[in-house]
Amino acid sequence: MGAALPIDPLLPELVRQLPAGATLLLQAPPGAGKTTRAPLALLEALGAGAGGRILMLEPRRLAAKAAAERLAAELGEPVGQRVGYRVRLESRTSAATRLEVLTDGLFLRQLQADPALEGVACVIFDEFHERRCDAELALTLLREARPLLAPELRLLVMSATLNLQPLLEQLPEAGLLCSEGRSHPVEVQHQAPRPGERLAQQVVRALESQWLDQRDAGETVLVFLPGQRQIAQCLEAISATTWGGAVELCPLHGHLPLAAQGRAIRRASSAAGKVVLATSIAESSLTIEGVTLVLDGGLSRRSRFDPVTGMDSLVTLPASLASAEQRAGRAGRLGPGRCVRLWSAAEQQRRP
Repeated sequence: MGAALPIDPLLPELVRQLPAGATLLLQAPPGAGKTTRAPLALLEALGAGAGGRILMLEPRRLAAKAAAERLAAELGEPVGQRVGYRVRLESRTSAATRLEVLTDGLFLRQLQADPALEGVACVIFDEFHERRCDAELALTLLREARPLLAPELRLLVMSATLNLQPLLEQLPEAGLLCSEGRSHPVEVQHQAPRPGERLAQQVVRALESQWLDQRDAGETVLVFLPGQRQIAQCLEAISATTWGGAVELCPLHGHLPLAAQGRAIRRASSAAGKVVLATSIAESSLTIEGVTLVLDGGLSRRSRFDPVTGMDSLVTLPASLASAEQRAGRAGRLGPGRCVRLWSAAEQQRRP
């Protein structure tokens, strides 16, 4: 095991409250160590029996792969031994794998093919506060099938949200454990846009005034942008500066190949530093190494139903206060950090 984490004292109680057939809700803020420590505690408690496999669901491919790599490193093993992962177009498992990390979409297909989940002792829903359709459908199907087909199956739902009441109402049979988080102080500043200033120009101005002359060697900046078009515009604007060619620039969004996403979350390879231009994929479930400064564009893409067309479409909206807090917290995962919000302090009061 690595350094002590806030969740460590709760692990014996977690194992005690999750006997065969039980459901447990674990509330643990970012930095508590729930993704790294809880699955390994259950793996040790379940032993090496043939029916002791654990499945842990992650919201996206990169999160599943990164979680498996961290868990395997905790055990001092390569991925594919006791800990493996399975995502679309890529799999690292073996006959020795007892803890498998996979995306909720793949799990839903597995559940439809094998509702009894033969050989599985526990299913863990990680980052459930993101309220993903596949995860919620999978949990509903599991709760319906478990009494008849898998009464011994354990369910662990892990969430970082502070408002647990709606979830507890949906899971009346569940026990509840709450852990403290671990975060460092984050200094928040506002940089209001100038008249007619495009978002890409705001980002360049913030980098030049808040980072360029203050950066440490290999420091990483995480920039939150609403979509791929804005990421492309910022890449072009930064590359056009006199200093942009020396900085490592990495886009990060869900449509990138898994290898490219992996490069974005690793520590900077250049002493000049690194700028990661990301969508909301980086708000939670991913730890990007070396981040001490976050630039928040303050926008997000959301699906909205259009009654005129009768179809859902993506629209760009101001990010909520909760989202802004989540983004700022990414600067304080490893030490004290800073967040620059690209809107005025007055506008902050009007956000949803």
